[in-house]
Amino acid sequence: MKARPLVSRFSLWEPYLLFATVLLLCICTLVRLVDSPLLLPLRGDMQFYNDWAQRILRGEINGTFAFYGLPGYAYLLAFLYKILGYNAFVPGLLQAGLNAGIAVLIYQMSVSILTASGATALESTSTFSKFTNRNRARAVGAIAAVGWAAFVPAQAYAVILMPTIWFVFVFWFVVWRITQKNAITKGKEYLLLGLLVGLTATAVATILAVVPLIFAALLLRIGIDKSIWRVLVARALLFVAGISLGTSPCWIHNYFLARDPVFLSAHSGINFWIGNHPGAIGYPRFPPGLRAGQAAMLQDSIAQAEAAAGHSLKRAEVSAYWSAQAKNYAATHTGSWLKLLALKLRNFWSSFQYDDLSIITSLREQGVILPGLYFGVVAAFAIPGMLFACWMAPQSRWLIAAVALPLFALLAVFITERYRLVAIPGLLIFAVFGLSTFRQACAANRLFTVAIYLLLLLGSTLFVSWPQRDPSLWALDAYNSGWQALESNNLPLAERKLATAYAYVPDNSETLFALGNLRLAENDPAAAQSFYRAVLNLDPQHKGAFNNLGVIALDAKEYGEAENWFRRAEDVDPRNAKTHFLIAKTLLAKNNRGAAQVEINTAIRLKPDQPEFKELKKRIEENSQ
Repeated sequence: MKARPLVSRFSLWEPYLLFATVLLLCICTLVRLVDSPLLLPLRGDMQFYNDWAQRILRGEINGTFAFYGLPGYAYLLAFLYKILGYNAFVPGLLQAGLNAGIAVLIYQMSVSILTASGATALESTSTFSKFTNRNRARAVGAIAAVGWAAFVPAQAYAVILMPTIWFVFVFWFVVWRITQKNAITKGKEYLLLGLLVGLTATAVATILAVVPLIFAALLLRIGIDKSIWRVLVARALLFVAGISLGTSPCWIHNYFLARDPVFLSAHSGINFWIGNHPGAIGYPRFPPGLRAGQAAMLQDSIAQAEAAAGHSLKRAEVSAYWSAQAKNYAATHTGSWLKLLALKLRNFWSSFQYDDLSIITSLREQGVILPGLYFGVVAAFAIPGMLFACWMAPQSRWLIAAVALPLFALLAVFITERYRLVAIPGLLIFAVFGLSTFRQACAANRLFTVAIYLLLLLGSTLFVSWPQRDPSLWALDAYNSGWQALESNNLPLAERKLATAYAYVPDNSETLFALGNLRLAENDPAAAQSFYRAVLNLDPQHKGAFNNLGVIALDAKEYGEAENWFRRAEDVDPRNAKTHFLIAKTLLAKNNRGAAQVEINTAIRLKPDQPEFKELKKRIEENSQ
């Protein structure tokens, strides 16, 4: 029996070695995260999912309304918490495994696509070049996979409480199956892939961008062999059936329990408006009246829609209200809207990192994640590599489509670092392929190819590195880091970060509000008041400023003024339980027990499981006897 060559035998182990290496790196990152103050989220989308999971465990499942936020990841966290206890380490460990799996998919796609396309070598007489040329596909795959392990945003999102890595893994798993020689040959695999895509869509709806690739693969096969069209149509129907089954937890709840015509989640309307309003910049800039942060933004969007309608709305009606606003802006300001689309396209490829959670910066500052690659470097090398691959390796066009489809999906809303992370596996393959082509061209003395590559690289570098001049964009990380420091009671760090954000944008209402909260934490109510009043000069409907001015007046026993501030907050959001609680507290201090009873009952009806609400109700009842 003929022995396998050493290189061939080693190639069988390469995927396993890559998986183990990337997994070990992720586990090291996760261990450092455990030792940092950032393991359990204090605010933002991470806290939104974490709090939702804990409400599910407490049985607080409200079937009255359609989902307003995708529930899949929250239910996954609740399941893990139920089985293994409240522990953010376990979800991070699972995501570390998925992150390592993405590295393996990158390797396997590189090998299959470049080998199938015959994109192996330019001619060379060097023995070393001949060896590397023969193993080019494996080398490209291995280097691109290591690049994924070193990609800084991937390091961050692999270990925090966010569904991003689950989405990226499933997306590229489907693309990998499409690009294989034996690509999805059985009907049951279409059903299972549809089920996987559908389940993932309950956490990240952008996964549905992969659906056109499946149908494109089916259409191409029909073009090759028209005699099997009935079989392929049946497989397409199985794929759609799988998606319907996977997404069924959402649409069954929405249509039949909440009796609200929403397929996945009704928050798509507010996202559409945030991405397409007169002040939109291609990134998620919140219009006046909407606070940053998932939970706060969703509450505000419901309150504003209901205030405009003058009555309670179903979640589909809230979504329709915001969608209509965005569509009206696009229709009445078509030129500006088209420029906005072009700006989003530029933002997608920009080296500027818009991480709306600022978690990447926070993890770097805490030493949790290691230095490595960022989007701008990968994109600059990927663009010329993409063009060469499209010409030299026709199979790579599937990867080009896989990069383009999420991009087009994001043009409807806005660009953030976590949203464009899904493009990175494909871009890494193209970046390494381009560098490999350049190396081979240099070795083979093909000066024309070398010149073309360098010109393309120069153009792509200028394109992705074009500077962002909006100072509010540069203030984002400092603002978010300041909030995190404030909420963890690290007041000196909060002072430094918020001062930096203020230097960038002194007229930003949220930065001023954060500075007011910092002064309040430092027991300087007079300074806090000045900041809150400055907030109201910029945003006359800022509910947080009204509430905090009311709290300062209440602490000073100026009950009339306190009630006035709280009533103004109530006018902005009449369904906010905390505001009714504060009004009740103020009325009790004014000895108006009857009105206090009404307000605390309203607060409890809106949020029945708040212990402080029940305690205040008990005090009011005791004082009434």
